[in-house]
Amino acid sequence: MNHSDRDLLGPGPLLLVPDAVLLPEGPADGWAVTIDDGRFEAVGPADELEGAHPQLPAVRLPGHLLMPGFVDAHHHLTQSFGSALAFGEPSEIFRRVWVPLEGALDEESAYTAAKLAALEALRGGFTTVTDAGTRAGVDVDVVASAARDAGIRCVLGLVCNDADHEDATDPPAVVEHAEKHLARYDGDPLVHPSLAVSIPEAATERTLHATARLAAEAGAVVQIHVNEHLAGVERSLVRHGLRPLEHLHRVGALGPQLLAAHATMLTPRELTLLADTGTAVSYNPVASAWKGNAVAPATSMAERGIRFGLGTDGTRGDGFRLAEAAEFAQRLAYGLATGDSSCGAGWTWLERANRGGADAVGLGARTGTVAQGMAADFLLVNVDTPELALSWDLPWELVRRGNRDQIAAVFVAGRLRMWHGRPVGWDGPALVRRAAELARATVARANVTRVHPTSTASRALIRSQERRTTL
Repeated sequence: MNHSDRDLLGPGPLLLVPDAVLLPEGPADGWAVTIDDGRFEAVGPADELEGAHPQLPAVRLPGHLLMPGFVDAHHHLTQSFGSALAFGEPSEIFRRVWVPLEGALDEESAYTAAKLAALEALRGGFTTVTDAGTRAGVDVDVVASAARDAGIRCVLGLVCNDADHEDATDPPAVVEHAEKHLARYDGDPLVHPSLAVSIPEAATERTLHATARLAAEAGAVVQIHVNEHLAGVERSLVRHGLRPLEHLHRVGALGPQLLAAHATMLTPRELTLLADTGTAVSYNPVASAWKGNAVAPATSMAERGIRFGLGTDGTRGDGFRLAEAAEFAQRLAYGLATGDSSCGAGWTWLERANRGGADAVGLGARTGTVAQGMAADFLLVNVDTPELALSWDLPWELVRRGNRDQIAAVFVAGRLRMWHGRPVGWDGPALVRRAAELARATVARANVTRVHPTSTASRALIRSQERRTTL
């Protein structure tokens, strides 16, 4: 597609005729979609839709697949300035990196960091990001504004930590703030309110129970990092005599409204608790590889009907690479040892990257699927490439050989937001330049503590030690 094709994808009702449309059942060759008012008005065989809509000029997209946009089930938008600080670090870096980094953000830097993360996500084919709440001392609407201005759908968390106020009188202020947050974005076309607790021990039992109730009533989700690291599991056992997920079950916080981030260290009993309560999980395979203790048993979750999506945790915003990492991590952690050569097959990871992810973050009735009445959040992917043109099994090929460079266009709510890697309607390169300036200043004043030096410094240190040894 060239620049003239972009002009055909402008606002207004559209009839798009790609080579194929990716449905839950698989690719449908010769199908088309009509889009109006930000939603799919119709999805079906191209000849039928063209006959039913003679007033709409068909926009033909040869060599392209129309597929649902990716859903990032776990992100931290205001942490983008420190993404490169997480490489090779031990677990629980939130204490040494993220808390001080976000604490050093002012309003401009928080907005810029969030919009930079949204830009990377859109470039990688994500049409929805799920923000687990910022620790920056700014109004959370700063993050909402960044998402809106970038043009991405955002499940926006409000941190409800209150463990430092065990003796607070009723009604606790944190619950009042949660109620206001849920009401503030009710009906917003792109921003969907959510509640968040950093880790179970960061909130009182009363607040864990109250946020679960409020979210369930509002049709929202509560995001909590659960069973991610061995240290967290052990702290919970010492404090409560229960593992974190078991503790949440005891206080009544499990259920369809809970989105458990990571859940990498699960016992068979905890898998049963997830399945029985309908609790959802964000499986974050790249985060596990970069700074985790284990890989979530996602194939077992799929087999047991546990709801889960895929999350980046802010590691890198590339939907295809995330889907590949999801399958690859399962193969290395579980498949090789058991001789499982499928590890869920391609369709499992594609589905969890869009429809399953949308369900996990509370938007299953709104996005994640190319279907009549659903939000028109989708990608146009060039399949006429060396990686995909000879495919015998497109879902598998998209997982194994798909990449961000093949994404020609990204649509959110029926509007073109990204064209060949560049945002539509605003200056992406200018944002990146400003973000680089602000990031240096922010990291300089934040009390970030890293265990390991940079790769360059580490290499120089090793060479220096080698020279001293040879002298």
